[in-house]
Amino acid sequence: MKEKTIKIGIITVSDRASNGVYNDISGKEIIRALRSFIVQEWSQVYRIVPDEQVLIEKNLIQLIDKEGCCLVVTTGGTGPSLRDVTPEATESVCNKMLPGFGELMRKISLRKVPTAILSRQTAGIRNNSLIVNLPGKPSSILTCLRAVFPAIPYCIELLGGPHISHNEKIVKVFRPSGG
Repeated sequence: MKEKTIKIGIITVSDRASNGVYNDISGKEIIRALRSFIVQEWSQVYRIVPDEQVLIEKNLIQLIDKEGCCLVVTTGGTGPSLRDVTPEATESVCNKMLPGFGELMRKISLRKVPTAILSRQTAGIRNNSLIVNLPGKPSSILTCLRAVFPAIPYCIELLGGPHISHNEKIVKVFRPSGG
């Protein structure tokens, strides 16, 4: 029996990128990082949406409920400006929130920049999938994703999702059972 391909959703939340004003570097950085972290085959479902809560919610729901993504990683819309609504959209579609993800990302980011305290990254669970909000700044994406990724595969397994094999030379994943 052939294993089902792992699907991971990537959503860039940006008015300008969604309107073609500039190329999306942040979403591509997430894909690049995940390709280096995950050693088995996986497919990406990639979207660019404007900073509109209803559209962010709609895309999160589609990626999980229709596309079957076990993980959705967003970038952008986590700051304090009025247009930054990604955490609100995430919370709106989730059954449970996992604030530890955001706490860790802020802690790691504060080592480099004092304005990291303004960031509102978070994570949550929708049904049996994990949503993680990353910052929009490309240089912060790898820092934050590297910090939280060690918990992501185990979380997905706890939700009944697939086993994600990782590259031990790049990132260390923690599984209490040692798996």
